[in-house]
Amino acid sequence: MIIFKRVVQSPIHIRAKRCLSSRASGILSALNISLDKDIEGVYDGEWKGSGDIIESSCPATGEVLARVKTASPAEVLEALAKTREAYLHFRNVPAPRRGEVLRQIREGLASKREELGALVTLEMGKIRTEGVGEVQEFIDICDYALGLSRMMNGRVIASERPGHSILEVPNPLGVVGVLSAFNFPVAVYGWNLALSLTAGNATIWKPSPTTPLTSIAITSIIAQVLKNNNLPGAIAGLVTGGQQVGEAVVRSTDVELISFTGSERVGRIVGQTVVSRFGKSILELGGNNASIVMPDADLSLAVPGVFFGAVGTAGQRCTSTRRLFLHRQIASDFLERLQKLYGSLKPGDPLEHNTLLGPMHTREAVNLYANTVSHLRSIDADILSGGEIYSLPSPFDGGNFVRPTIAIPKSVNMKDRIWSTETFAPILNVAVFEDLEEAIGWNNAVPQGLSSSLWTRDMRNLGKWIGPSGSDAGIVNVNAGTSGAEIGASFGGNKSTGWGREAGGDSWSQYVRWSACTINFSNEAPLAQGVNFNND
Repeated sequence: MIIFKRVVQSPIHIRAKRCLSSRASGILSALNISLDKDIEGVYDGEWKGSGDIIESSCPATGEVLARVKTASPAEVLEALAKTREAYLHFRNVPAPRRGEVLRQIREGLASKREELGALVTLEMGKIRTEGVGEVQEFIDICDYALGLSRMMNGRVIASERPGHSILEVPNPLGVVGVLSAFNFPVAVYGWNLALSLTAGNATIWKPSPTTPLTSIAITSIIAQVLKNNNLPGAIAGLVTGGQQVGEAVVRSTDVELISFTGSERVGRIVGQTVVSRFGKSILELGGNNASIVMPDADLSLAVPGVFFGAVGTAGQRCTSTRRLFLHRQIASDFLERLQKLYGSLKPGDPLEHNTLLGPMHTREAVNLYANTVSHLRSIDADILSGGEIYSLPSPFDGGNFVRPTIAIPKSVNMKDRIWSTETFAPILNVAVFEDLEEAIGWNNAVPQGLSSSLWTRDMRNLGKWIGPSGSDAGIVNVNAGTSGAEIGASFGGNKSTGWGREAGGDSWSQYVRWSACTINFSNEAPLAQGVNFNND
């Protein structure tokens, strides 16, 4: 469920300049984000916003960073109309020229990489290196899309009819709506925008209502590039807001493709809504990812790999490791090593370079963590590590810090709630298996199918794992954790994860309209399959 703070506007109000901490004000000032007035959160070629005001808060301290004026219903409709108009212009711009625009966007992002990464950390809560890494991911996909702008090739197909050829031709699709989640407030939009722009589409972005400042900063950079190239700003529009704004974008028949990242529950609603109007959708939903460790695994690789997968981003990645299956021969040794790493974790300011554990994103996320730990205790699971909410000194006493948890439930029935439901928090559930087939069965037994990982040095295990009887997830790794995907391959999952694919591979083909074109360059007009429709 999307949760955000809504502030009712009074007809007359006088506001003093916000009293921000120096850690926050320095980051916002570096990106020209106003410190003394409400910020406009709508862009369709010009900045505006007359809808509800939402507050952006820092997960590490709880301080309010800014108040953002979101899109009113009329502004959403206007933005959609302008995005459609911008598409009609942009679709005729040659693809290599569109690639040049992306190159300039890439340069704009790279020039502010550190500042944008710090803003991601400040507003979302992930540690500094991950925040900067996320901005780098947008930069990388721009590089990828720049090359793609000269390689979005169709196909020539041999015809059975003499004097005929068949072409499969990609053309721009239309308007792409991107609804991104809080946990990757830059990268997911970047994946979509880069491919969408290369394909000749216009894009309208509805970000998470809890990370509006990041979306505004990113859009400001892109808007300047479009302006420098005399292109309509609505090619990359922005509408901040809550559920009603998202619903308007999803329902609009002027949006050919909806890319949605979020929960399985909301994703099901989005998918049904889009298909009911015969639109296209890319769904990136729940994870519930598993790592399997075989007795021949190199534990010097596997232990830190699982550690990062379970604890990185405070367990708030779609690809976070939620389930760990250990072969009985190495289970005790592995858990002893893993517990030592967990014991070394210290929560702290995510802006500091030596911090590895930042906060949960919201207070609601902390409550989810606490409720899940309570459930684990109620079913007599062994809590090996964690299970507590941290109490930190000022200024982090208002932050959302929890202690990452390792638990061993008594039951290994994957239909049980503790196994089958993704908990978006740093909680790792462990089970012990006897053979690889049993572990693969557990891996595949849950509704979700995003990422999976096998740790082994036996080629026979590898072959089974990536083959037809292996993992049914969209990401099937070997000697690499469930987290940390690169942009060169397509990213996405199967089953209730939504079957969507974004970023590299052939994901670009979803952002174009395909046409099969039969061309007759002969003096005859034969029919296919030898059909004779001649009455002579």
